[in-house]
Amino acid sequence: ASSHPYNIQDFGNKLKGISREDWKKWDLPVFQKNFYKEHPTVAALDKEEVDGIKERLEISLEGEDPPKPIMTFEQGGFPQYVLTQIAQEGFVEPTPVQSIGWPIALSGRDGVCIAETGSGKTLSFLLPAIVHVNAQPALRPGDGPIVLVLAPTRELAQQIQDVAFKFGRSSRLRSTCVFGGAPKGPQAGSLRRGIDICVGTPGRLIDFLETGTTNLRRVTYLVLDEADRMLDMGFEPQIRSIMSQIRPDRQTLMFTATWPVEVQALAGDFLNPQHLVAYVGSHGMQAVKTVLQYVEVLEESDKPARLVRILSAFNQDVPDGKMLIFSATKRTADDLVFELRRCGYRAFGIHGDKEQQERDWVLGQFKRGECQILVGAGGAPLGVGVE
Repeated sequence: ASSHPYNIQDFGNKLKGISREDWKKWDLPVFQKNFYKEHPTVAALDKEEVDGIKERLEISLEGEDPPKPIMTFEQGGFPQYVLTQIAQEGFVEPTPVQSIGWPIALSGRDGVCIAETGSGKTLSFLLPAIVHVNAQPALRPGDGPIVLVLAPTRELAQQIQDVAFKFGRSSRLRSTCVFGGAPKGPQAGSLRRGIDICVGTPGRLIDFLETGTTNLRRVTYLVLDEADRMLDMGFEPQIRSIMSQIRPDRQTLMFTATWPVEVQALAGDFLNPQHLVAYVGSHGMQAVKTVLQYVEVLEESDKPARLVRILSAFNQDVPDGKMLIFSATKRTADDLVFELRRCGYRAFGIHGDKEQQERDWVLGQFKRGECQILVGAGGAPLGVGVE
């Protein structure tokens, strides 16, 4: 279009204190968000066949007129540039989250997806995000992002950004990641140059909004990833402040591993009343089904010796293997790292009290196999992509 649909001066650059925006006074331009064309094979499925697919994929849906799940990438109706990238990555078929997540997201519907961690949810919201961006007017100087993805931790945010960069390259989309614990300068510079997709943690994004480094007037596609963890970590006030800066007719998607009343309340406040809720897998909290769970109940004093025996057996079975250990507290994590090093193990710790540079270095050591054991406390090691 020859004329830009947004008047930058009207919205203002500074958002001191992130005051709530009165959207009723703005004549908001129309934007595109429904790109889904049901594949003939999917359209031909009758109710019994759809129910069979949902049962096999362990999908259940709540809401009016939900879409049918898809079974192949071609049935998703993605443009060829997206299908080409999927083929290059060697993916065989959509995961259950993607099977229902893509039709919901591509059709412009608001939705909540309740699924276990490691289920392929990142691509379920990022690929439709790329399609969404490419259908909107190009960014002009002073514009903020079109897509905003909020995540609870910097590690998860960086992982999402890596995927956004990889799949956005073919259409020359610009993306960036903003998070605390790292210098603001490079992140601010990226935002000022203009980015299509912003992935970030709530606190650092608030910082940039307050200083006028960026704005959210162009956001029409919003994702809250691991919404339950963000609430557990106390981010609800920041999330609500951020939401107030985004036009109310945006498309909003929430992904969560659990569905407590707090997350339901957030969805009720910020999603369209006609939003869909998709349950994928167990409705309760459980590990990915490919993970074998073995539980031992021990006295606190017996745990260190038992852990050393487990490590010894693990080293014999998998000499070059890596181990991830979770601890309830940061102090316990540090103490455990000290004891493991004393026993000759290459162990490092990661938690929120460590500087970002050190956390990045430790993760790099672990991914390369130079660190044998990674001990994490709180949410720090969750969502980290390692082989």
